[in-house]
Amino acid sequence: MQINEIEVKNVMTKSNLPVSDFSVNPYVGCSHACKYCYASFMKRFTNRPEPWGEFVDVKYWPEIKNPQKYAGKEAFFGSVTDCYQPCETKYKRTRALLEQLSGSGVSISIATKSDLVLRDLDLIKTFPNARVSFSINTLDEDFRKEMDRGVSIERRLAAMKACYDAGVQATCFISPIFPGITDPVEIIEAAKDRCNLVWLENLNLRGDYGAWIKEWIHEKHPELDKLYYEIYSKKSRDYWTALDQRMREYTAKEGMPYLRDDDQHRSAFGDPPVVVNYFYHEEVKKSAKRKQD
Repeated sequence: MQINEIEVKNVMTKSNLPVSDFSVNPYVGCSHACKYCYASFMKRFTNRPEPWGEFVDVKYWPEIKNPQKYAGKEAFFGSVTDCYQPCETKYKRTRALLEQLSGSGVSISIATKSDLVLRDLDLIKTFPNARVSFSINTLDEDFRKEMDRGVSIERRLAAMKACYDAGVQATCFISPIFPGITDPVEIIEAAKDRCNLVWLENLNLRGDYGAWIKEWIHEKHPELDKLYYEIYSKKSRDYWTALDQRMREYTAKEGMPYLRDDDQHRSAFGDPPVVVNYFYHEEVKKSAKRKQD
């Protein structure tokens, strides 16, 4: 793993994402090396020769002098990197930014595959509407190890519960859903007592990793070749339509609100989580919160 330290002018970047006003990435690159990483396109802007997943640039930025200017806004930590990847243990750039923004009135949302986030719970829970999202797309550790270098699913679920029990809103981000492999119902059953929100996001193969994923499916699960051809070559929606119907029936039976492309709702602590379907990327609209801005 190649790690460099770099200086940047600003770590708070205005966001086009429907869920936030600012994107925050204290690192460039990510040692979790997820095989399906949509952010791998970032490599072309780095001038780094190493493969994606084999390098990290550690960002240093000028101290934020007036953090109150972000009051009432929302910052999304980890849009193209994991803020709590292993090097955060040493460099503490995410911790440093949380300290700089503490008391500013900015809301924060953190996406991670790591339980290192628990180190900063003391700070995170002081932010208004703070939430932490944990990416889980399988309960099968063998499959997980094939796809990423993050901590085990057991540790992610335990960290989700710790956040939830501390009063920090928790999200179970079931992404990406691998057709024929990922079972969202199974994952929700494991997470439903420790999260306020569940996101469902389909696997898309538009990135450079698409060919690798198809090859892996052919080698490990040849019985799924036809299904993946129908979905990703013929652009059939039948699989996602059927899964959508299954999720509607399951959530109705379990008393879970089921929404589509709407990030503004989450359940109260102790209630069943809200489940949101983000299957159709090309149709995702700005959230109701953003429409009101």
